[in-house]
Amino acid sequence: MAGLIRPRVVIAGTNSGVGKTTIVTGLLAYFHSKGLKVQPFKVGPDYIDPGFHEKAAGSPSYNLDTWMTPAEHLASNFSYLSRNADISIIEGVMGLYDGGANGVSSTADIAKKLHAPVILVLDCKSVGYSIAATALGFREYDKDTPIAGVILNRLGSDRHEAMVRDVMEKIHIPVIGAYHRDNDLKTPERHLGLTPVTEIETADLIRHMGEDAGRWVDTEKLLSIARGAAPLDVPEEKEEIRKTRVRIGVARDEAFSFYYPASLHALEKMGAELVDFSPLRDSRLPDVDGLIFGGGFPEMFLHELENNVSMKEAIHRAKDAGMPIYAECGGLMYLCEKIRGFDGDAYDMAGLVPGVCVMQKKLQRVGYVTGRALRRSIIADEGDILKGHEFHFSLLDCGDDFPWAYDLKGTRQKEGHLEGFAEGNVLASYLHLSFEGNPKAAEKFMASCEAFHNR
Repeated sequence: MAGLIRPRVVIAGTNSGVGKTTIVTGLLAYFHSKGLKVQPFKVGPDYIDPGFHEKAAGSPSYNLDTWMTPAEHLASNFSYLSRNADISIIEGVMGLYDGGANGVSSTADIAKKLHAPVILVLDCKSVGYSIAATALGFREYDKDTPIAGVILNRLGSDRHEAMVRDVMEKIHIPVIGAYHRDNDLKTPERHLGLTPVTEIETADLIRHMGEDAGRWVDTEKLLSIARGAAPLDVPEEKEEIRKTRVRIGVARDEAFSFYYPASLHALEKMGAELVDFSPLRDSRLPDVDGLIFGGGFPEMFLHELENNVSMKEAIHRAKDAGMPIYAECGGLMYLCEKIRGFDGDAYDMAGLVPGVCVMQKKLQRVGYVTGRALRRSIIADEGDILKGHEFHFSLLDCGDDFPWAYDLKGTRQKEGHLEGFAEGNVLASYLHLSFEGNPKAAEKFMASCEAFHNR
């Protein structure tokens, strides 16, 4: 088994908010502008950061995860997805060593499994020589984590930069870049973090990020580090896409944009033709055999979703005809009878799920979860185990006889909680899962759509 050359680097942080996304997006935009083929990745189950990556790199950004997908598939999947890239840039999650229970799927865990050099982003605002203790602590905490250098961020002046560079040299940690403070690089945020690129004009912002990356980062040194990554000893995979078995409609617009590219690609490899449609603007559904409503921000488009009565009626007709309908998080909210927004008003939604989603001011649940199916559905048999992720600000208000889909348990929870709606041909849940990491669920959904197609 020959080693495969995959130039790669991980951009990690000491914690959330140090500027990882801005720096990664800028590097992607810079290298893309120079004619390099750049492949972006994001550690963990995040949806929003990859949207910025894709705009900057001109290619989809893929999630790297060892919880929602089997760890033994990580290196081969990465190798295949980065096969045509001059450089792959992997954005970390939270702090370098943060992840699920016992550090599962942390940035350090992913970097070690991929033998990928790590560049640590340090927030130098209001700190001088003391930042060396932070860098040294991160390097010494786990010496198996391949930290190859640092990028200094939010420096106040040339003098500040010289001071920090000097102390980094004393502890033998290479400085790969040094950003001075720039308030114009702030990305808009809301209750789930960054605002999705589907809702804002990003061209000027991303171009600015790219220009700053070229100015503040030693891009040649970064390329050299990436090219020095060890070959990956994995078998070279070949794309195998089956002939079309079914057509599946995918809700995709400003309100519904949270999808794992690899998850949808898993369905395509099984023979699904995916057809996008917009619950915000379209008046009818495409000619398909199943529907997927992903996550997103329906709570920000309540008037538009409520007023598109023809789309809601079309979804009802599809449900009544027996078409498989699968929804996650924002999709669940849309399929409910109503959404009660942050303003306290209730807005009529599709009405397939007998309940009301109520927006809350605080985050309700977040983290990796294991789900045990409580009943048979279009993706699972009773008792099946699925791995996924929860992240939501709303709560579902429903009756006592609600047909719960799952008993969900977080990696740090002793007790589970009831979640999701499963009845007939409809499954709607807060659970985000990857069909790539849940192949039985993918095949069962495909079979459900195929049965509808052949009825």
